[in-house]
Amino acid sequence: MWTLSTCGAGSRRPTSGGALERATYHHGDLRNALVAAASTAVRAAGPTGLSVREVAREVGVSPNAAYRHFAGKAELLATVAEHARGAMGVAMAERLAAVPASGDAVALARARLVAVGRGYVEYAVAEPGLFHVVFNGPPTTGGPPGCVGGPDPWSMLQDRLDELDAAGGLGVRGRAGADLAAWAAVHGLAELLVGVLAGLDPDEREQALVRTLATVGAGLAG
Repeated sequence: MWTLSTCGAGSRRPTSGGALERATYHHGDLRNALVAAASTAVRAAGPTGLSVREVAREVGVSPNAAYRHFAGKAELLATVAEHARGAMGVAMAERLAAVPASGDAVALARARLVAVGRGYVEYAVAEPGLFHVVFNGPPTTGGPPGCVGGPDPWSMLQDRLDELDAAGGLGVRGRAGADLAAWAAVHGLAELLVGVLAGLDPDEREQALVRTLATVGAGLAG
């Protein structure tokens, strides 16, 4: 799980408007503290009820102090999503690092692809609120969503498929379109496991994950 530094309770000073603000926050510290508090709120109740004012109150600063960092809820949620994407990338990287570097090139590439898929789904199950924000948050401008604090999940998938392709592990369909097909299958399972199938017990969830990843692998090899 990703963490952001926050300042402890410190002395307070009155602002010009009479509100109290912590004097111990440096510029970056307050921004990080606001993102951390917003992430906690999203974990608990999803993005719908998130309020910049409520996040500011939780951190212990005035709403005006929060609005100096974020223009509104949409910008705050977009930043939460960037950090959540990074945390997802970390979860995928941890699974990837655990794959033993043994076996032939094709088998190793397949195992590494399975590992990042597993990390993706496991992150979604562990952090459903943040997972939802990553893919259902406010639209971004000027390109795809950013990624803070960890590797980009989409790039990790691309790298694994490139590795599998170089090893000769992709079938007659080749590399073209393999990324979207693999992502659609794994993401679809993740959405189900945090949605209508959230009630599955751990064994059932594991069986679904293993079967889905095996199906993806078989499809890419065909």
